[in-house]
Amino acid sequence: MDNASSLQSFSKEIADLVRVAGRSIVGVRSHRSQGSAFSWRPGLFVTADENITDEDRLAVVLPGGETALATVKGRDPSTDIAVLRVEADNVPVVPMASVAVETGGVAIIVGADDGAPVAALGLVSRTGPAWRSVRGGNIEARIELDMPLRGSSEGGLAFDASGRAIGMAVFGPRRRVLAIPSATIDRIAARLDVEGRIARGYLGLGLQPVRIEGDGVGAMVMSADASGPGARAGLRQGDVISQWNGRAIEGVGSMLRELGPDSVGTVVRLTAIRGGEPIEFDVTIAARSDR
Repeated sequence: MDNASSLQSFSKEIADLVRVAGRSIVGVRSHRSQGSAFSWRPGLFVTADENITDEDRLAVVLPGGETALATVKGRDPSTDIAVLRVEADNVPVVPMASVAVETGGVAIIVGADDGAPVAALGLVSRTGPAWRSVRGGNIEARIELDMPLRGSSEGGLAFDASGRAIGMAVFGPRRRVLAIPSATIDRIAARLDVEGRIARGYLGLGLQPVRIEGDGVGAMVMSADASGPGARAGLRQGDVISQWNGRAIEGVGSMLRELGPDSVGTVVRLTAIRGGEPIEFDVTIAARSDR
């Protein structure tokens, strides 16, 4: 096969993949945003939590352009996954593939815009082990994609060269394009379908980063919920938290990453500076009452 024939064959395979995938991907519209979602289970669609800016004015645009109302079944900001309930029986479910993804492999993102599929082609630029998001969500693998992502395609699907759905395309920190792995989607979406939310850890403290002696970073308690775990353990306004379980903290962000779903109910020993002296507090992490 000559080079022209090989390129034509490759192009046709990509076009066929996009055409088939487009039957399962819908647009998500709210008052202030638009994105994409895909059929995960009959009547249930998965999208990026960032797409849900107004739960009361939410609709999806089905393949072909028909609009249907959507309700939020559950959402988890820590992994950027939300599940929608949509009365749409004719949208085929996309099987998720929990497969190893290799750096350098071809990747295709398929989203939706006004009832039609939109696509982007690129490479898997980086892969890595399980990681924790800035909001404390546990994500099974790191998959970074070197390709452009339209705002309307966030929440769409990333596929490998074999046509397997490897994850949901989202914007990460500094607008880097990531794929939330299929294994994470199945794990989190299943819980959202039943429970409606994923509990996150809660200290009941308003924190602000400050410099401490030795060029370190601490977290000053600016406010404390009187009924929250931190206040019950003895922390109060003006204390500067310097250690988490004996390890120096790296700022407020590092503490927030520790407050993922797995932290709820655990006991953490916080070291704080009060009046120039270190004091230790054993705090039982509670579950946040918000979404």
